[in-house]
Amino acid sequence: MIRALAEQPIVDMHTHLYPPSFGTPVENATGRVDPAGLMLWGVDELVTYHYLVAEVYRVVPATELPYAKFWGLTKREQADHIWKHLFRERTPISEACRGVVTTLNRLGLDPQSEGLDGIRRFFAEQDPDAYIDRVMELANVQRIIMTNAVFDDNEHNRWLANPGIAADSRFAAVLRIDPMVVEWQTTWQRLREWGYETDSDLTGRSVEEARRFLRDWLDRTKAVYIAVSLPPTFRYPGESDQSVLDRVILPVCEERGIPFAMMIGSRRAVNPDLRDAGDMGGKSDVASVANLGASYPQNRFFVTMLAREDQHELAVAARKFGNLMPFGCWWFLNNPSLVEEITRMRIELLGTSFIPQHSDARVLDQLVYKWDHSKQIIARVLADKYADLVCSGWTVTEDSLRRDARLLLHDNYLEFLTRH
Repeated sequence: MIRALAEQPIVDMHTHLYPPSFGTPVENATGRVDPAGLMLWGVDELVTYHYLVAEVYRVVPATELPYAKFWGLTKREQADHIWKHLFRERTPISEACRGVVTTLNRLGLDPQSEGLDGIRRFFAEQDPDAYIDRVMELANVQRIIMTNAVFDDNEHNRWLANPGIAADSRFAAVLRIDPMVVEWQTTWQRLREWGYETDSDLTGRSVEEARRFLRDWLDRTKAVYIAVSLPPTFRYPGESDQSVLDRVILPVCEERGIPFAMMIGSRRAVNPDLRDAGDMGGKSDVASVANLGASYPQNRFFVTMLAREDQHELAVAARKFGNLMPFGCWWFLNNPSLVEEITRMRIELLGTSFIPQHSDARVLDQLVYKWDHSKQIIARVLADKYADLVCSGWTVTEDSLRRDARLLLHDNYLEFLTRH
């Protein structure tokens, strides 16, 4: 089973990764540096990933290193601080730390003997474009699905300035539109500034103009689905959320034949001083997901939820509504013990008709460890389940192992994406 999963090319259906055309802030062999670039890669980005920022503040509290002072350090200095406290003075046993170790070792580097300076020399010699190929080969990722936040000025302006910015066959775009759902009372004004005749009531012409905005950006980005991240308080039916979903987003998704992805359960900035590391999760309302599945049988919904407590109810809801596709172990659930528990439960309820994982990678190099670790766990769960099946009197063949690996890591996503 491990071999079947290892050999199966992956479509990584949700990442925050970009090709070099979106700019890279990392100094490298090409000599091109874009301080606001969106393609993050290299050891300093790996070590300063927000999971490790939060973790280092468990060790060196803000009373010793104030947040403002940490953010005032250069990226290299931040990485040195984290490396010292989490990798040299402590055993890097957390999943976030172990992920860095796995990635560097798979790249042929020895983080214990070389240290950060030696590792930095390796990355300085890399060409970003060629390095993407190397990482994708190591992770056996065939295609990377981006997250393209149209309301982020940095990204928004790059799309406008360069219409061919995403002309890279290794990547596909996703239109991320959180503010339309959770902040319509301010978002309609931004749309009006961009030339769309929207208003706060979202009626009449405003509805059509909001739809035109989505159509324009779907055309511009060639996005394969529309996505939002939602707080635990999201409810359907609801008040502010419902009108935008009912009148704008879901009709356009149906019209274009694309799924709507919901990532539910994120509580933003519970500690704003930590910036991206300051978010948290919370228990959400799975009944709202089921209500959407029932109300819109013609639409398709990718769904992942952040709370462990929501996973069983979500899997049961997916048994009732074939237009719901559970995917991945998102964010704080992407830890080995929880990935195993959730994958085992989903197989028992859904067979092979779900998407077990996505990387959610924000740094290119993370593809290596996130898929390496996840495939080991998925293989272990499948081996147990196949053993149970054999004991029940069913013959499991090598062909069936490869078929199931392809479904879980590749075909389930693509078939749901294009289902009519």
